[in-house]
Amino acid sequence: MSTNAEPAFSCHDLTVTVPGRTLVESLDMHVKRGDFLAVLGQNGAGKSLTLHTLAGLRPFDQGEVVLLGESLTTSRRQDIARRLALLPQYTEDVFPATVLDTVLIGRHPHIGRLQWESREDRQIAIQALQQMDLDSMQDRNVATLSGGERRRLAIAQTLTQTPSVYLLDEPTNHLDPQHQLDVLRVFRQQAASGAAIVASLHDVNLAARYADKCLLLFGDGRWLLGATESVLSEDRLTKLYGTPMEAVRWRDSRLFVAAENTLQIRP
Repeated sequence: MSTNAEPAFSCHDLTVTVPGRTLVESLDMHVKRGDFLAVLGQNGAGKSLTLHTLAGLRPFDQGEVVLLGESLTTSRRQDIARRLALLPQYTEDVFPATVLDTVLIGRHPHIGRLQWESREDRQIAIQALQQMDLDSMQDRNVATLSGGERRRLAIAQTLTQTPSVYLLDEPTNHLDPQHQLDVLRVFRQQAASGAAIVASLHDVNLAARYADKCLLLFGDGRWLLGATESVLSEDRLTKLYGTPMEAVRWRDSRLFVAAENTLQIRP
């Protein structure tokens, strides 16, 4: 059993590879309840594969992943699903269904095989739809939703799962600026309520705004993990993205801007 002193989610000496290439080597990461950790890196650096590996959906070459004090490799999948939710980068709707029926899928780990959703399950689902500004669309067919609405529905389904740990792969994909802020604000609130959040993001400024910690993946095995304020710098981000990154002052914070790349940046 986990204690308050233990991280909600951790990995030790975790290595993630694809044929002929090591993406992440010997990663040590501890995420506590209340943490919001952003994962940053170029396309192909291994952000999605790392999240899928942490979720136990693909084998890792070495290391260990621990969820609420228990090794992921020895835990039952239903037990993992009650405690950990993975939001994939892309989702598909195989069968026609309403918005409410789709979001209720998130309750399945908590429901027995021969049971139906309870009133409490439906209330949790409706609350998640409200958080994603979709409560007025409960009876809509999912096929009629826009890409952004479908993405918010996938997030609502993840919230309906009520896990202790959220692994989010590009949660702001397909969203307009206001909904990007709304989504990250909701997960910031989830962290404040005791959940642990790990989210891959493309927008470094959203990471700077919402994340306590950042994990930089350089795509060649190297990684850097630390407090957001100390990890995000012009030099590190220039090496991470292979293009000049400049920090500018905006109100009481920093914004990072990609400058025109006239020289080859070596990581």
